[in-house]
Amino acid sequence: MRAIRAASTAVLGAAALALAAPVSVAGGAPVPQPPQTGGSVDFVITPGTVAPGGRITLSAPGCSSTATASSGVFDTVTIAPGSSATATVDADARQGAVYMVAFNCTGGGQGTVNLTISGGASGTVPTARSTVLTPPRGVQGGLGGSLEATGPGTMALGGALVLAAAGGLAYTIRRRTASGRRH
Repeated sequence: MRAIRAASTAVLGAAALALAAPVSVAGGAPVPQPPQTGGSVDFVITPGTVAPGGRITLSAPGCSSTATASSGVFDTVTIAPGSSATATVDADARQGAVYMVAFNCTGGGQGTVNLTISGGASGTVPTARSTVLTPPRGVQGGLGGSLEATGPGTMALGGALVLAAAGGLAYTIRRRTASGRRH
């Protein structure tokens, strides 16, 4: 019976220590980012909505090598590193349709961006804003309050909570031990 109590106490103590450790380690440490596939490559189409026969500007600012952009509504365009290229959308492009533009970096990065053709039933109007595609960087879930620096007050509160839990555990175990002797 005593061995079971000792094992329970050891397991609960280890769990309390494991739960308290991330609080003390997270103070000011940089948040690890997931690895990025294909590098950090951004692809930009300006404007994101264009009329049939209109001109668009294509760029790949994150690509350090030559990139190509292709779609079913314009000819394949080669984009030099650090610059942009223009393309003319086919005059017979379907109004109100959304076409996919595929970008490929010779260094390995690739992605797609949607290009909207204005007009049609939706009555969309061309805009001057850009459509930007950034590679997925993953969800930063479960970080809670660890994004900000941990101050001495937070550390003291965390330590007090761990001590209160340990004290409550010790009190409960002592009480059970004492009540076991009375029977």
